[in-house]
Amino acid sequence: MTKNDSGSAPKPPAKDPWDLPDVSALTVGVLGGTGPQGRGLAYRFARAGQKVVIGSRAADRAEAAAAELGHGVGGADNAECARRSDIVIVAVPWDGHAKTLESLREELAGKLVVDCVNPLGFDKKGAYALKPEEGSAAEQAAALLPDSRVTAAFHHLSAVLLQDEAIEQIDTDVLVLGEARADTDTVQALAGRIPGMRGVFAGRLRNAHQVESLVANLISVNRRYKAHAGLRATDV
Repeated sequence: MTKNDSGSAPKPPAKDPWDLPDVSALTVGVLGGTGPQGRGLAYRFARAGQKVVIGSRAADRAEAAAAELGHGVGGADNAECARRSDIVIVAVPWDGHAKTLESLREELAGKLVVDCVNPLGFDKKGAYALKPEEGSAAEQAAALLPDSRVTAAFHHLSAVLLQDEAIEQIDTDVLVLGEARADTDTVQALAGRIPGMRGVFAGRLRNAHQVESLVANLISVNRRYKAHAGLRATDV
């Protein structure tokens, strides 16, 4: 072992943050895969060549939605979807978030879970952010799934654009949060499977609330400008 002038062993070179793993062989499950966001994500990943299973409370609904999406997408009830998948994206409505995850604790044990749920309320003034007791939807998921590796990502994507077959690329960045670098690297790599999309590390789960909340602002942007706005991180 060589030493530098101070007598300590030299530090290894820093890992390139864009040196991401190959995730092409992983099966992606989408809980809430019959809803607009879940269907859109399932479609994009399957179109990119990823093996995808969508889940629903009713297997027949999931199978029907999978048949409509094509590209080899499979359908199953939520528990079977979780069992068959390496990475599980949670895209269920906020009001069913806790109940769904509680019921799947066993099936999601050991899995990489990606929470993309945005706790929002709506009134005459528009959308506004809700703050769960745990701090965020992602932190709620982590509390409910102690044996899973919970990350947060895919919050700011337009379901309309995701499902539009005429659109070849989704021009946006995906903010990825989590506790373990190996897990966030995997989710970043998964985001990068969709043409035009890039995963960018954005901190630990304690920072998930403001990422989830930003969707309320994007809804206001979209309403004012009749758009489907996304995000880009500059100088990265």
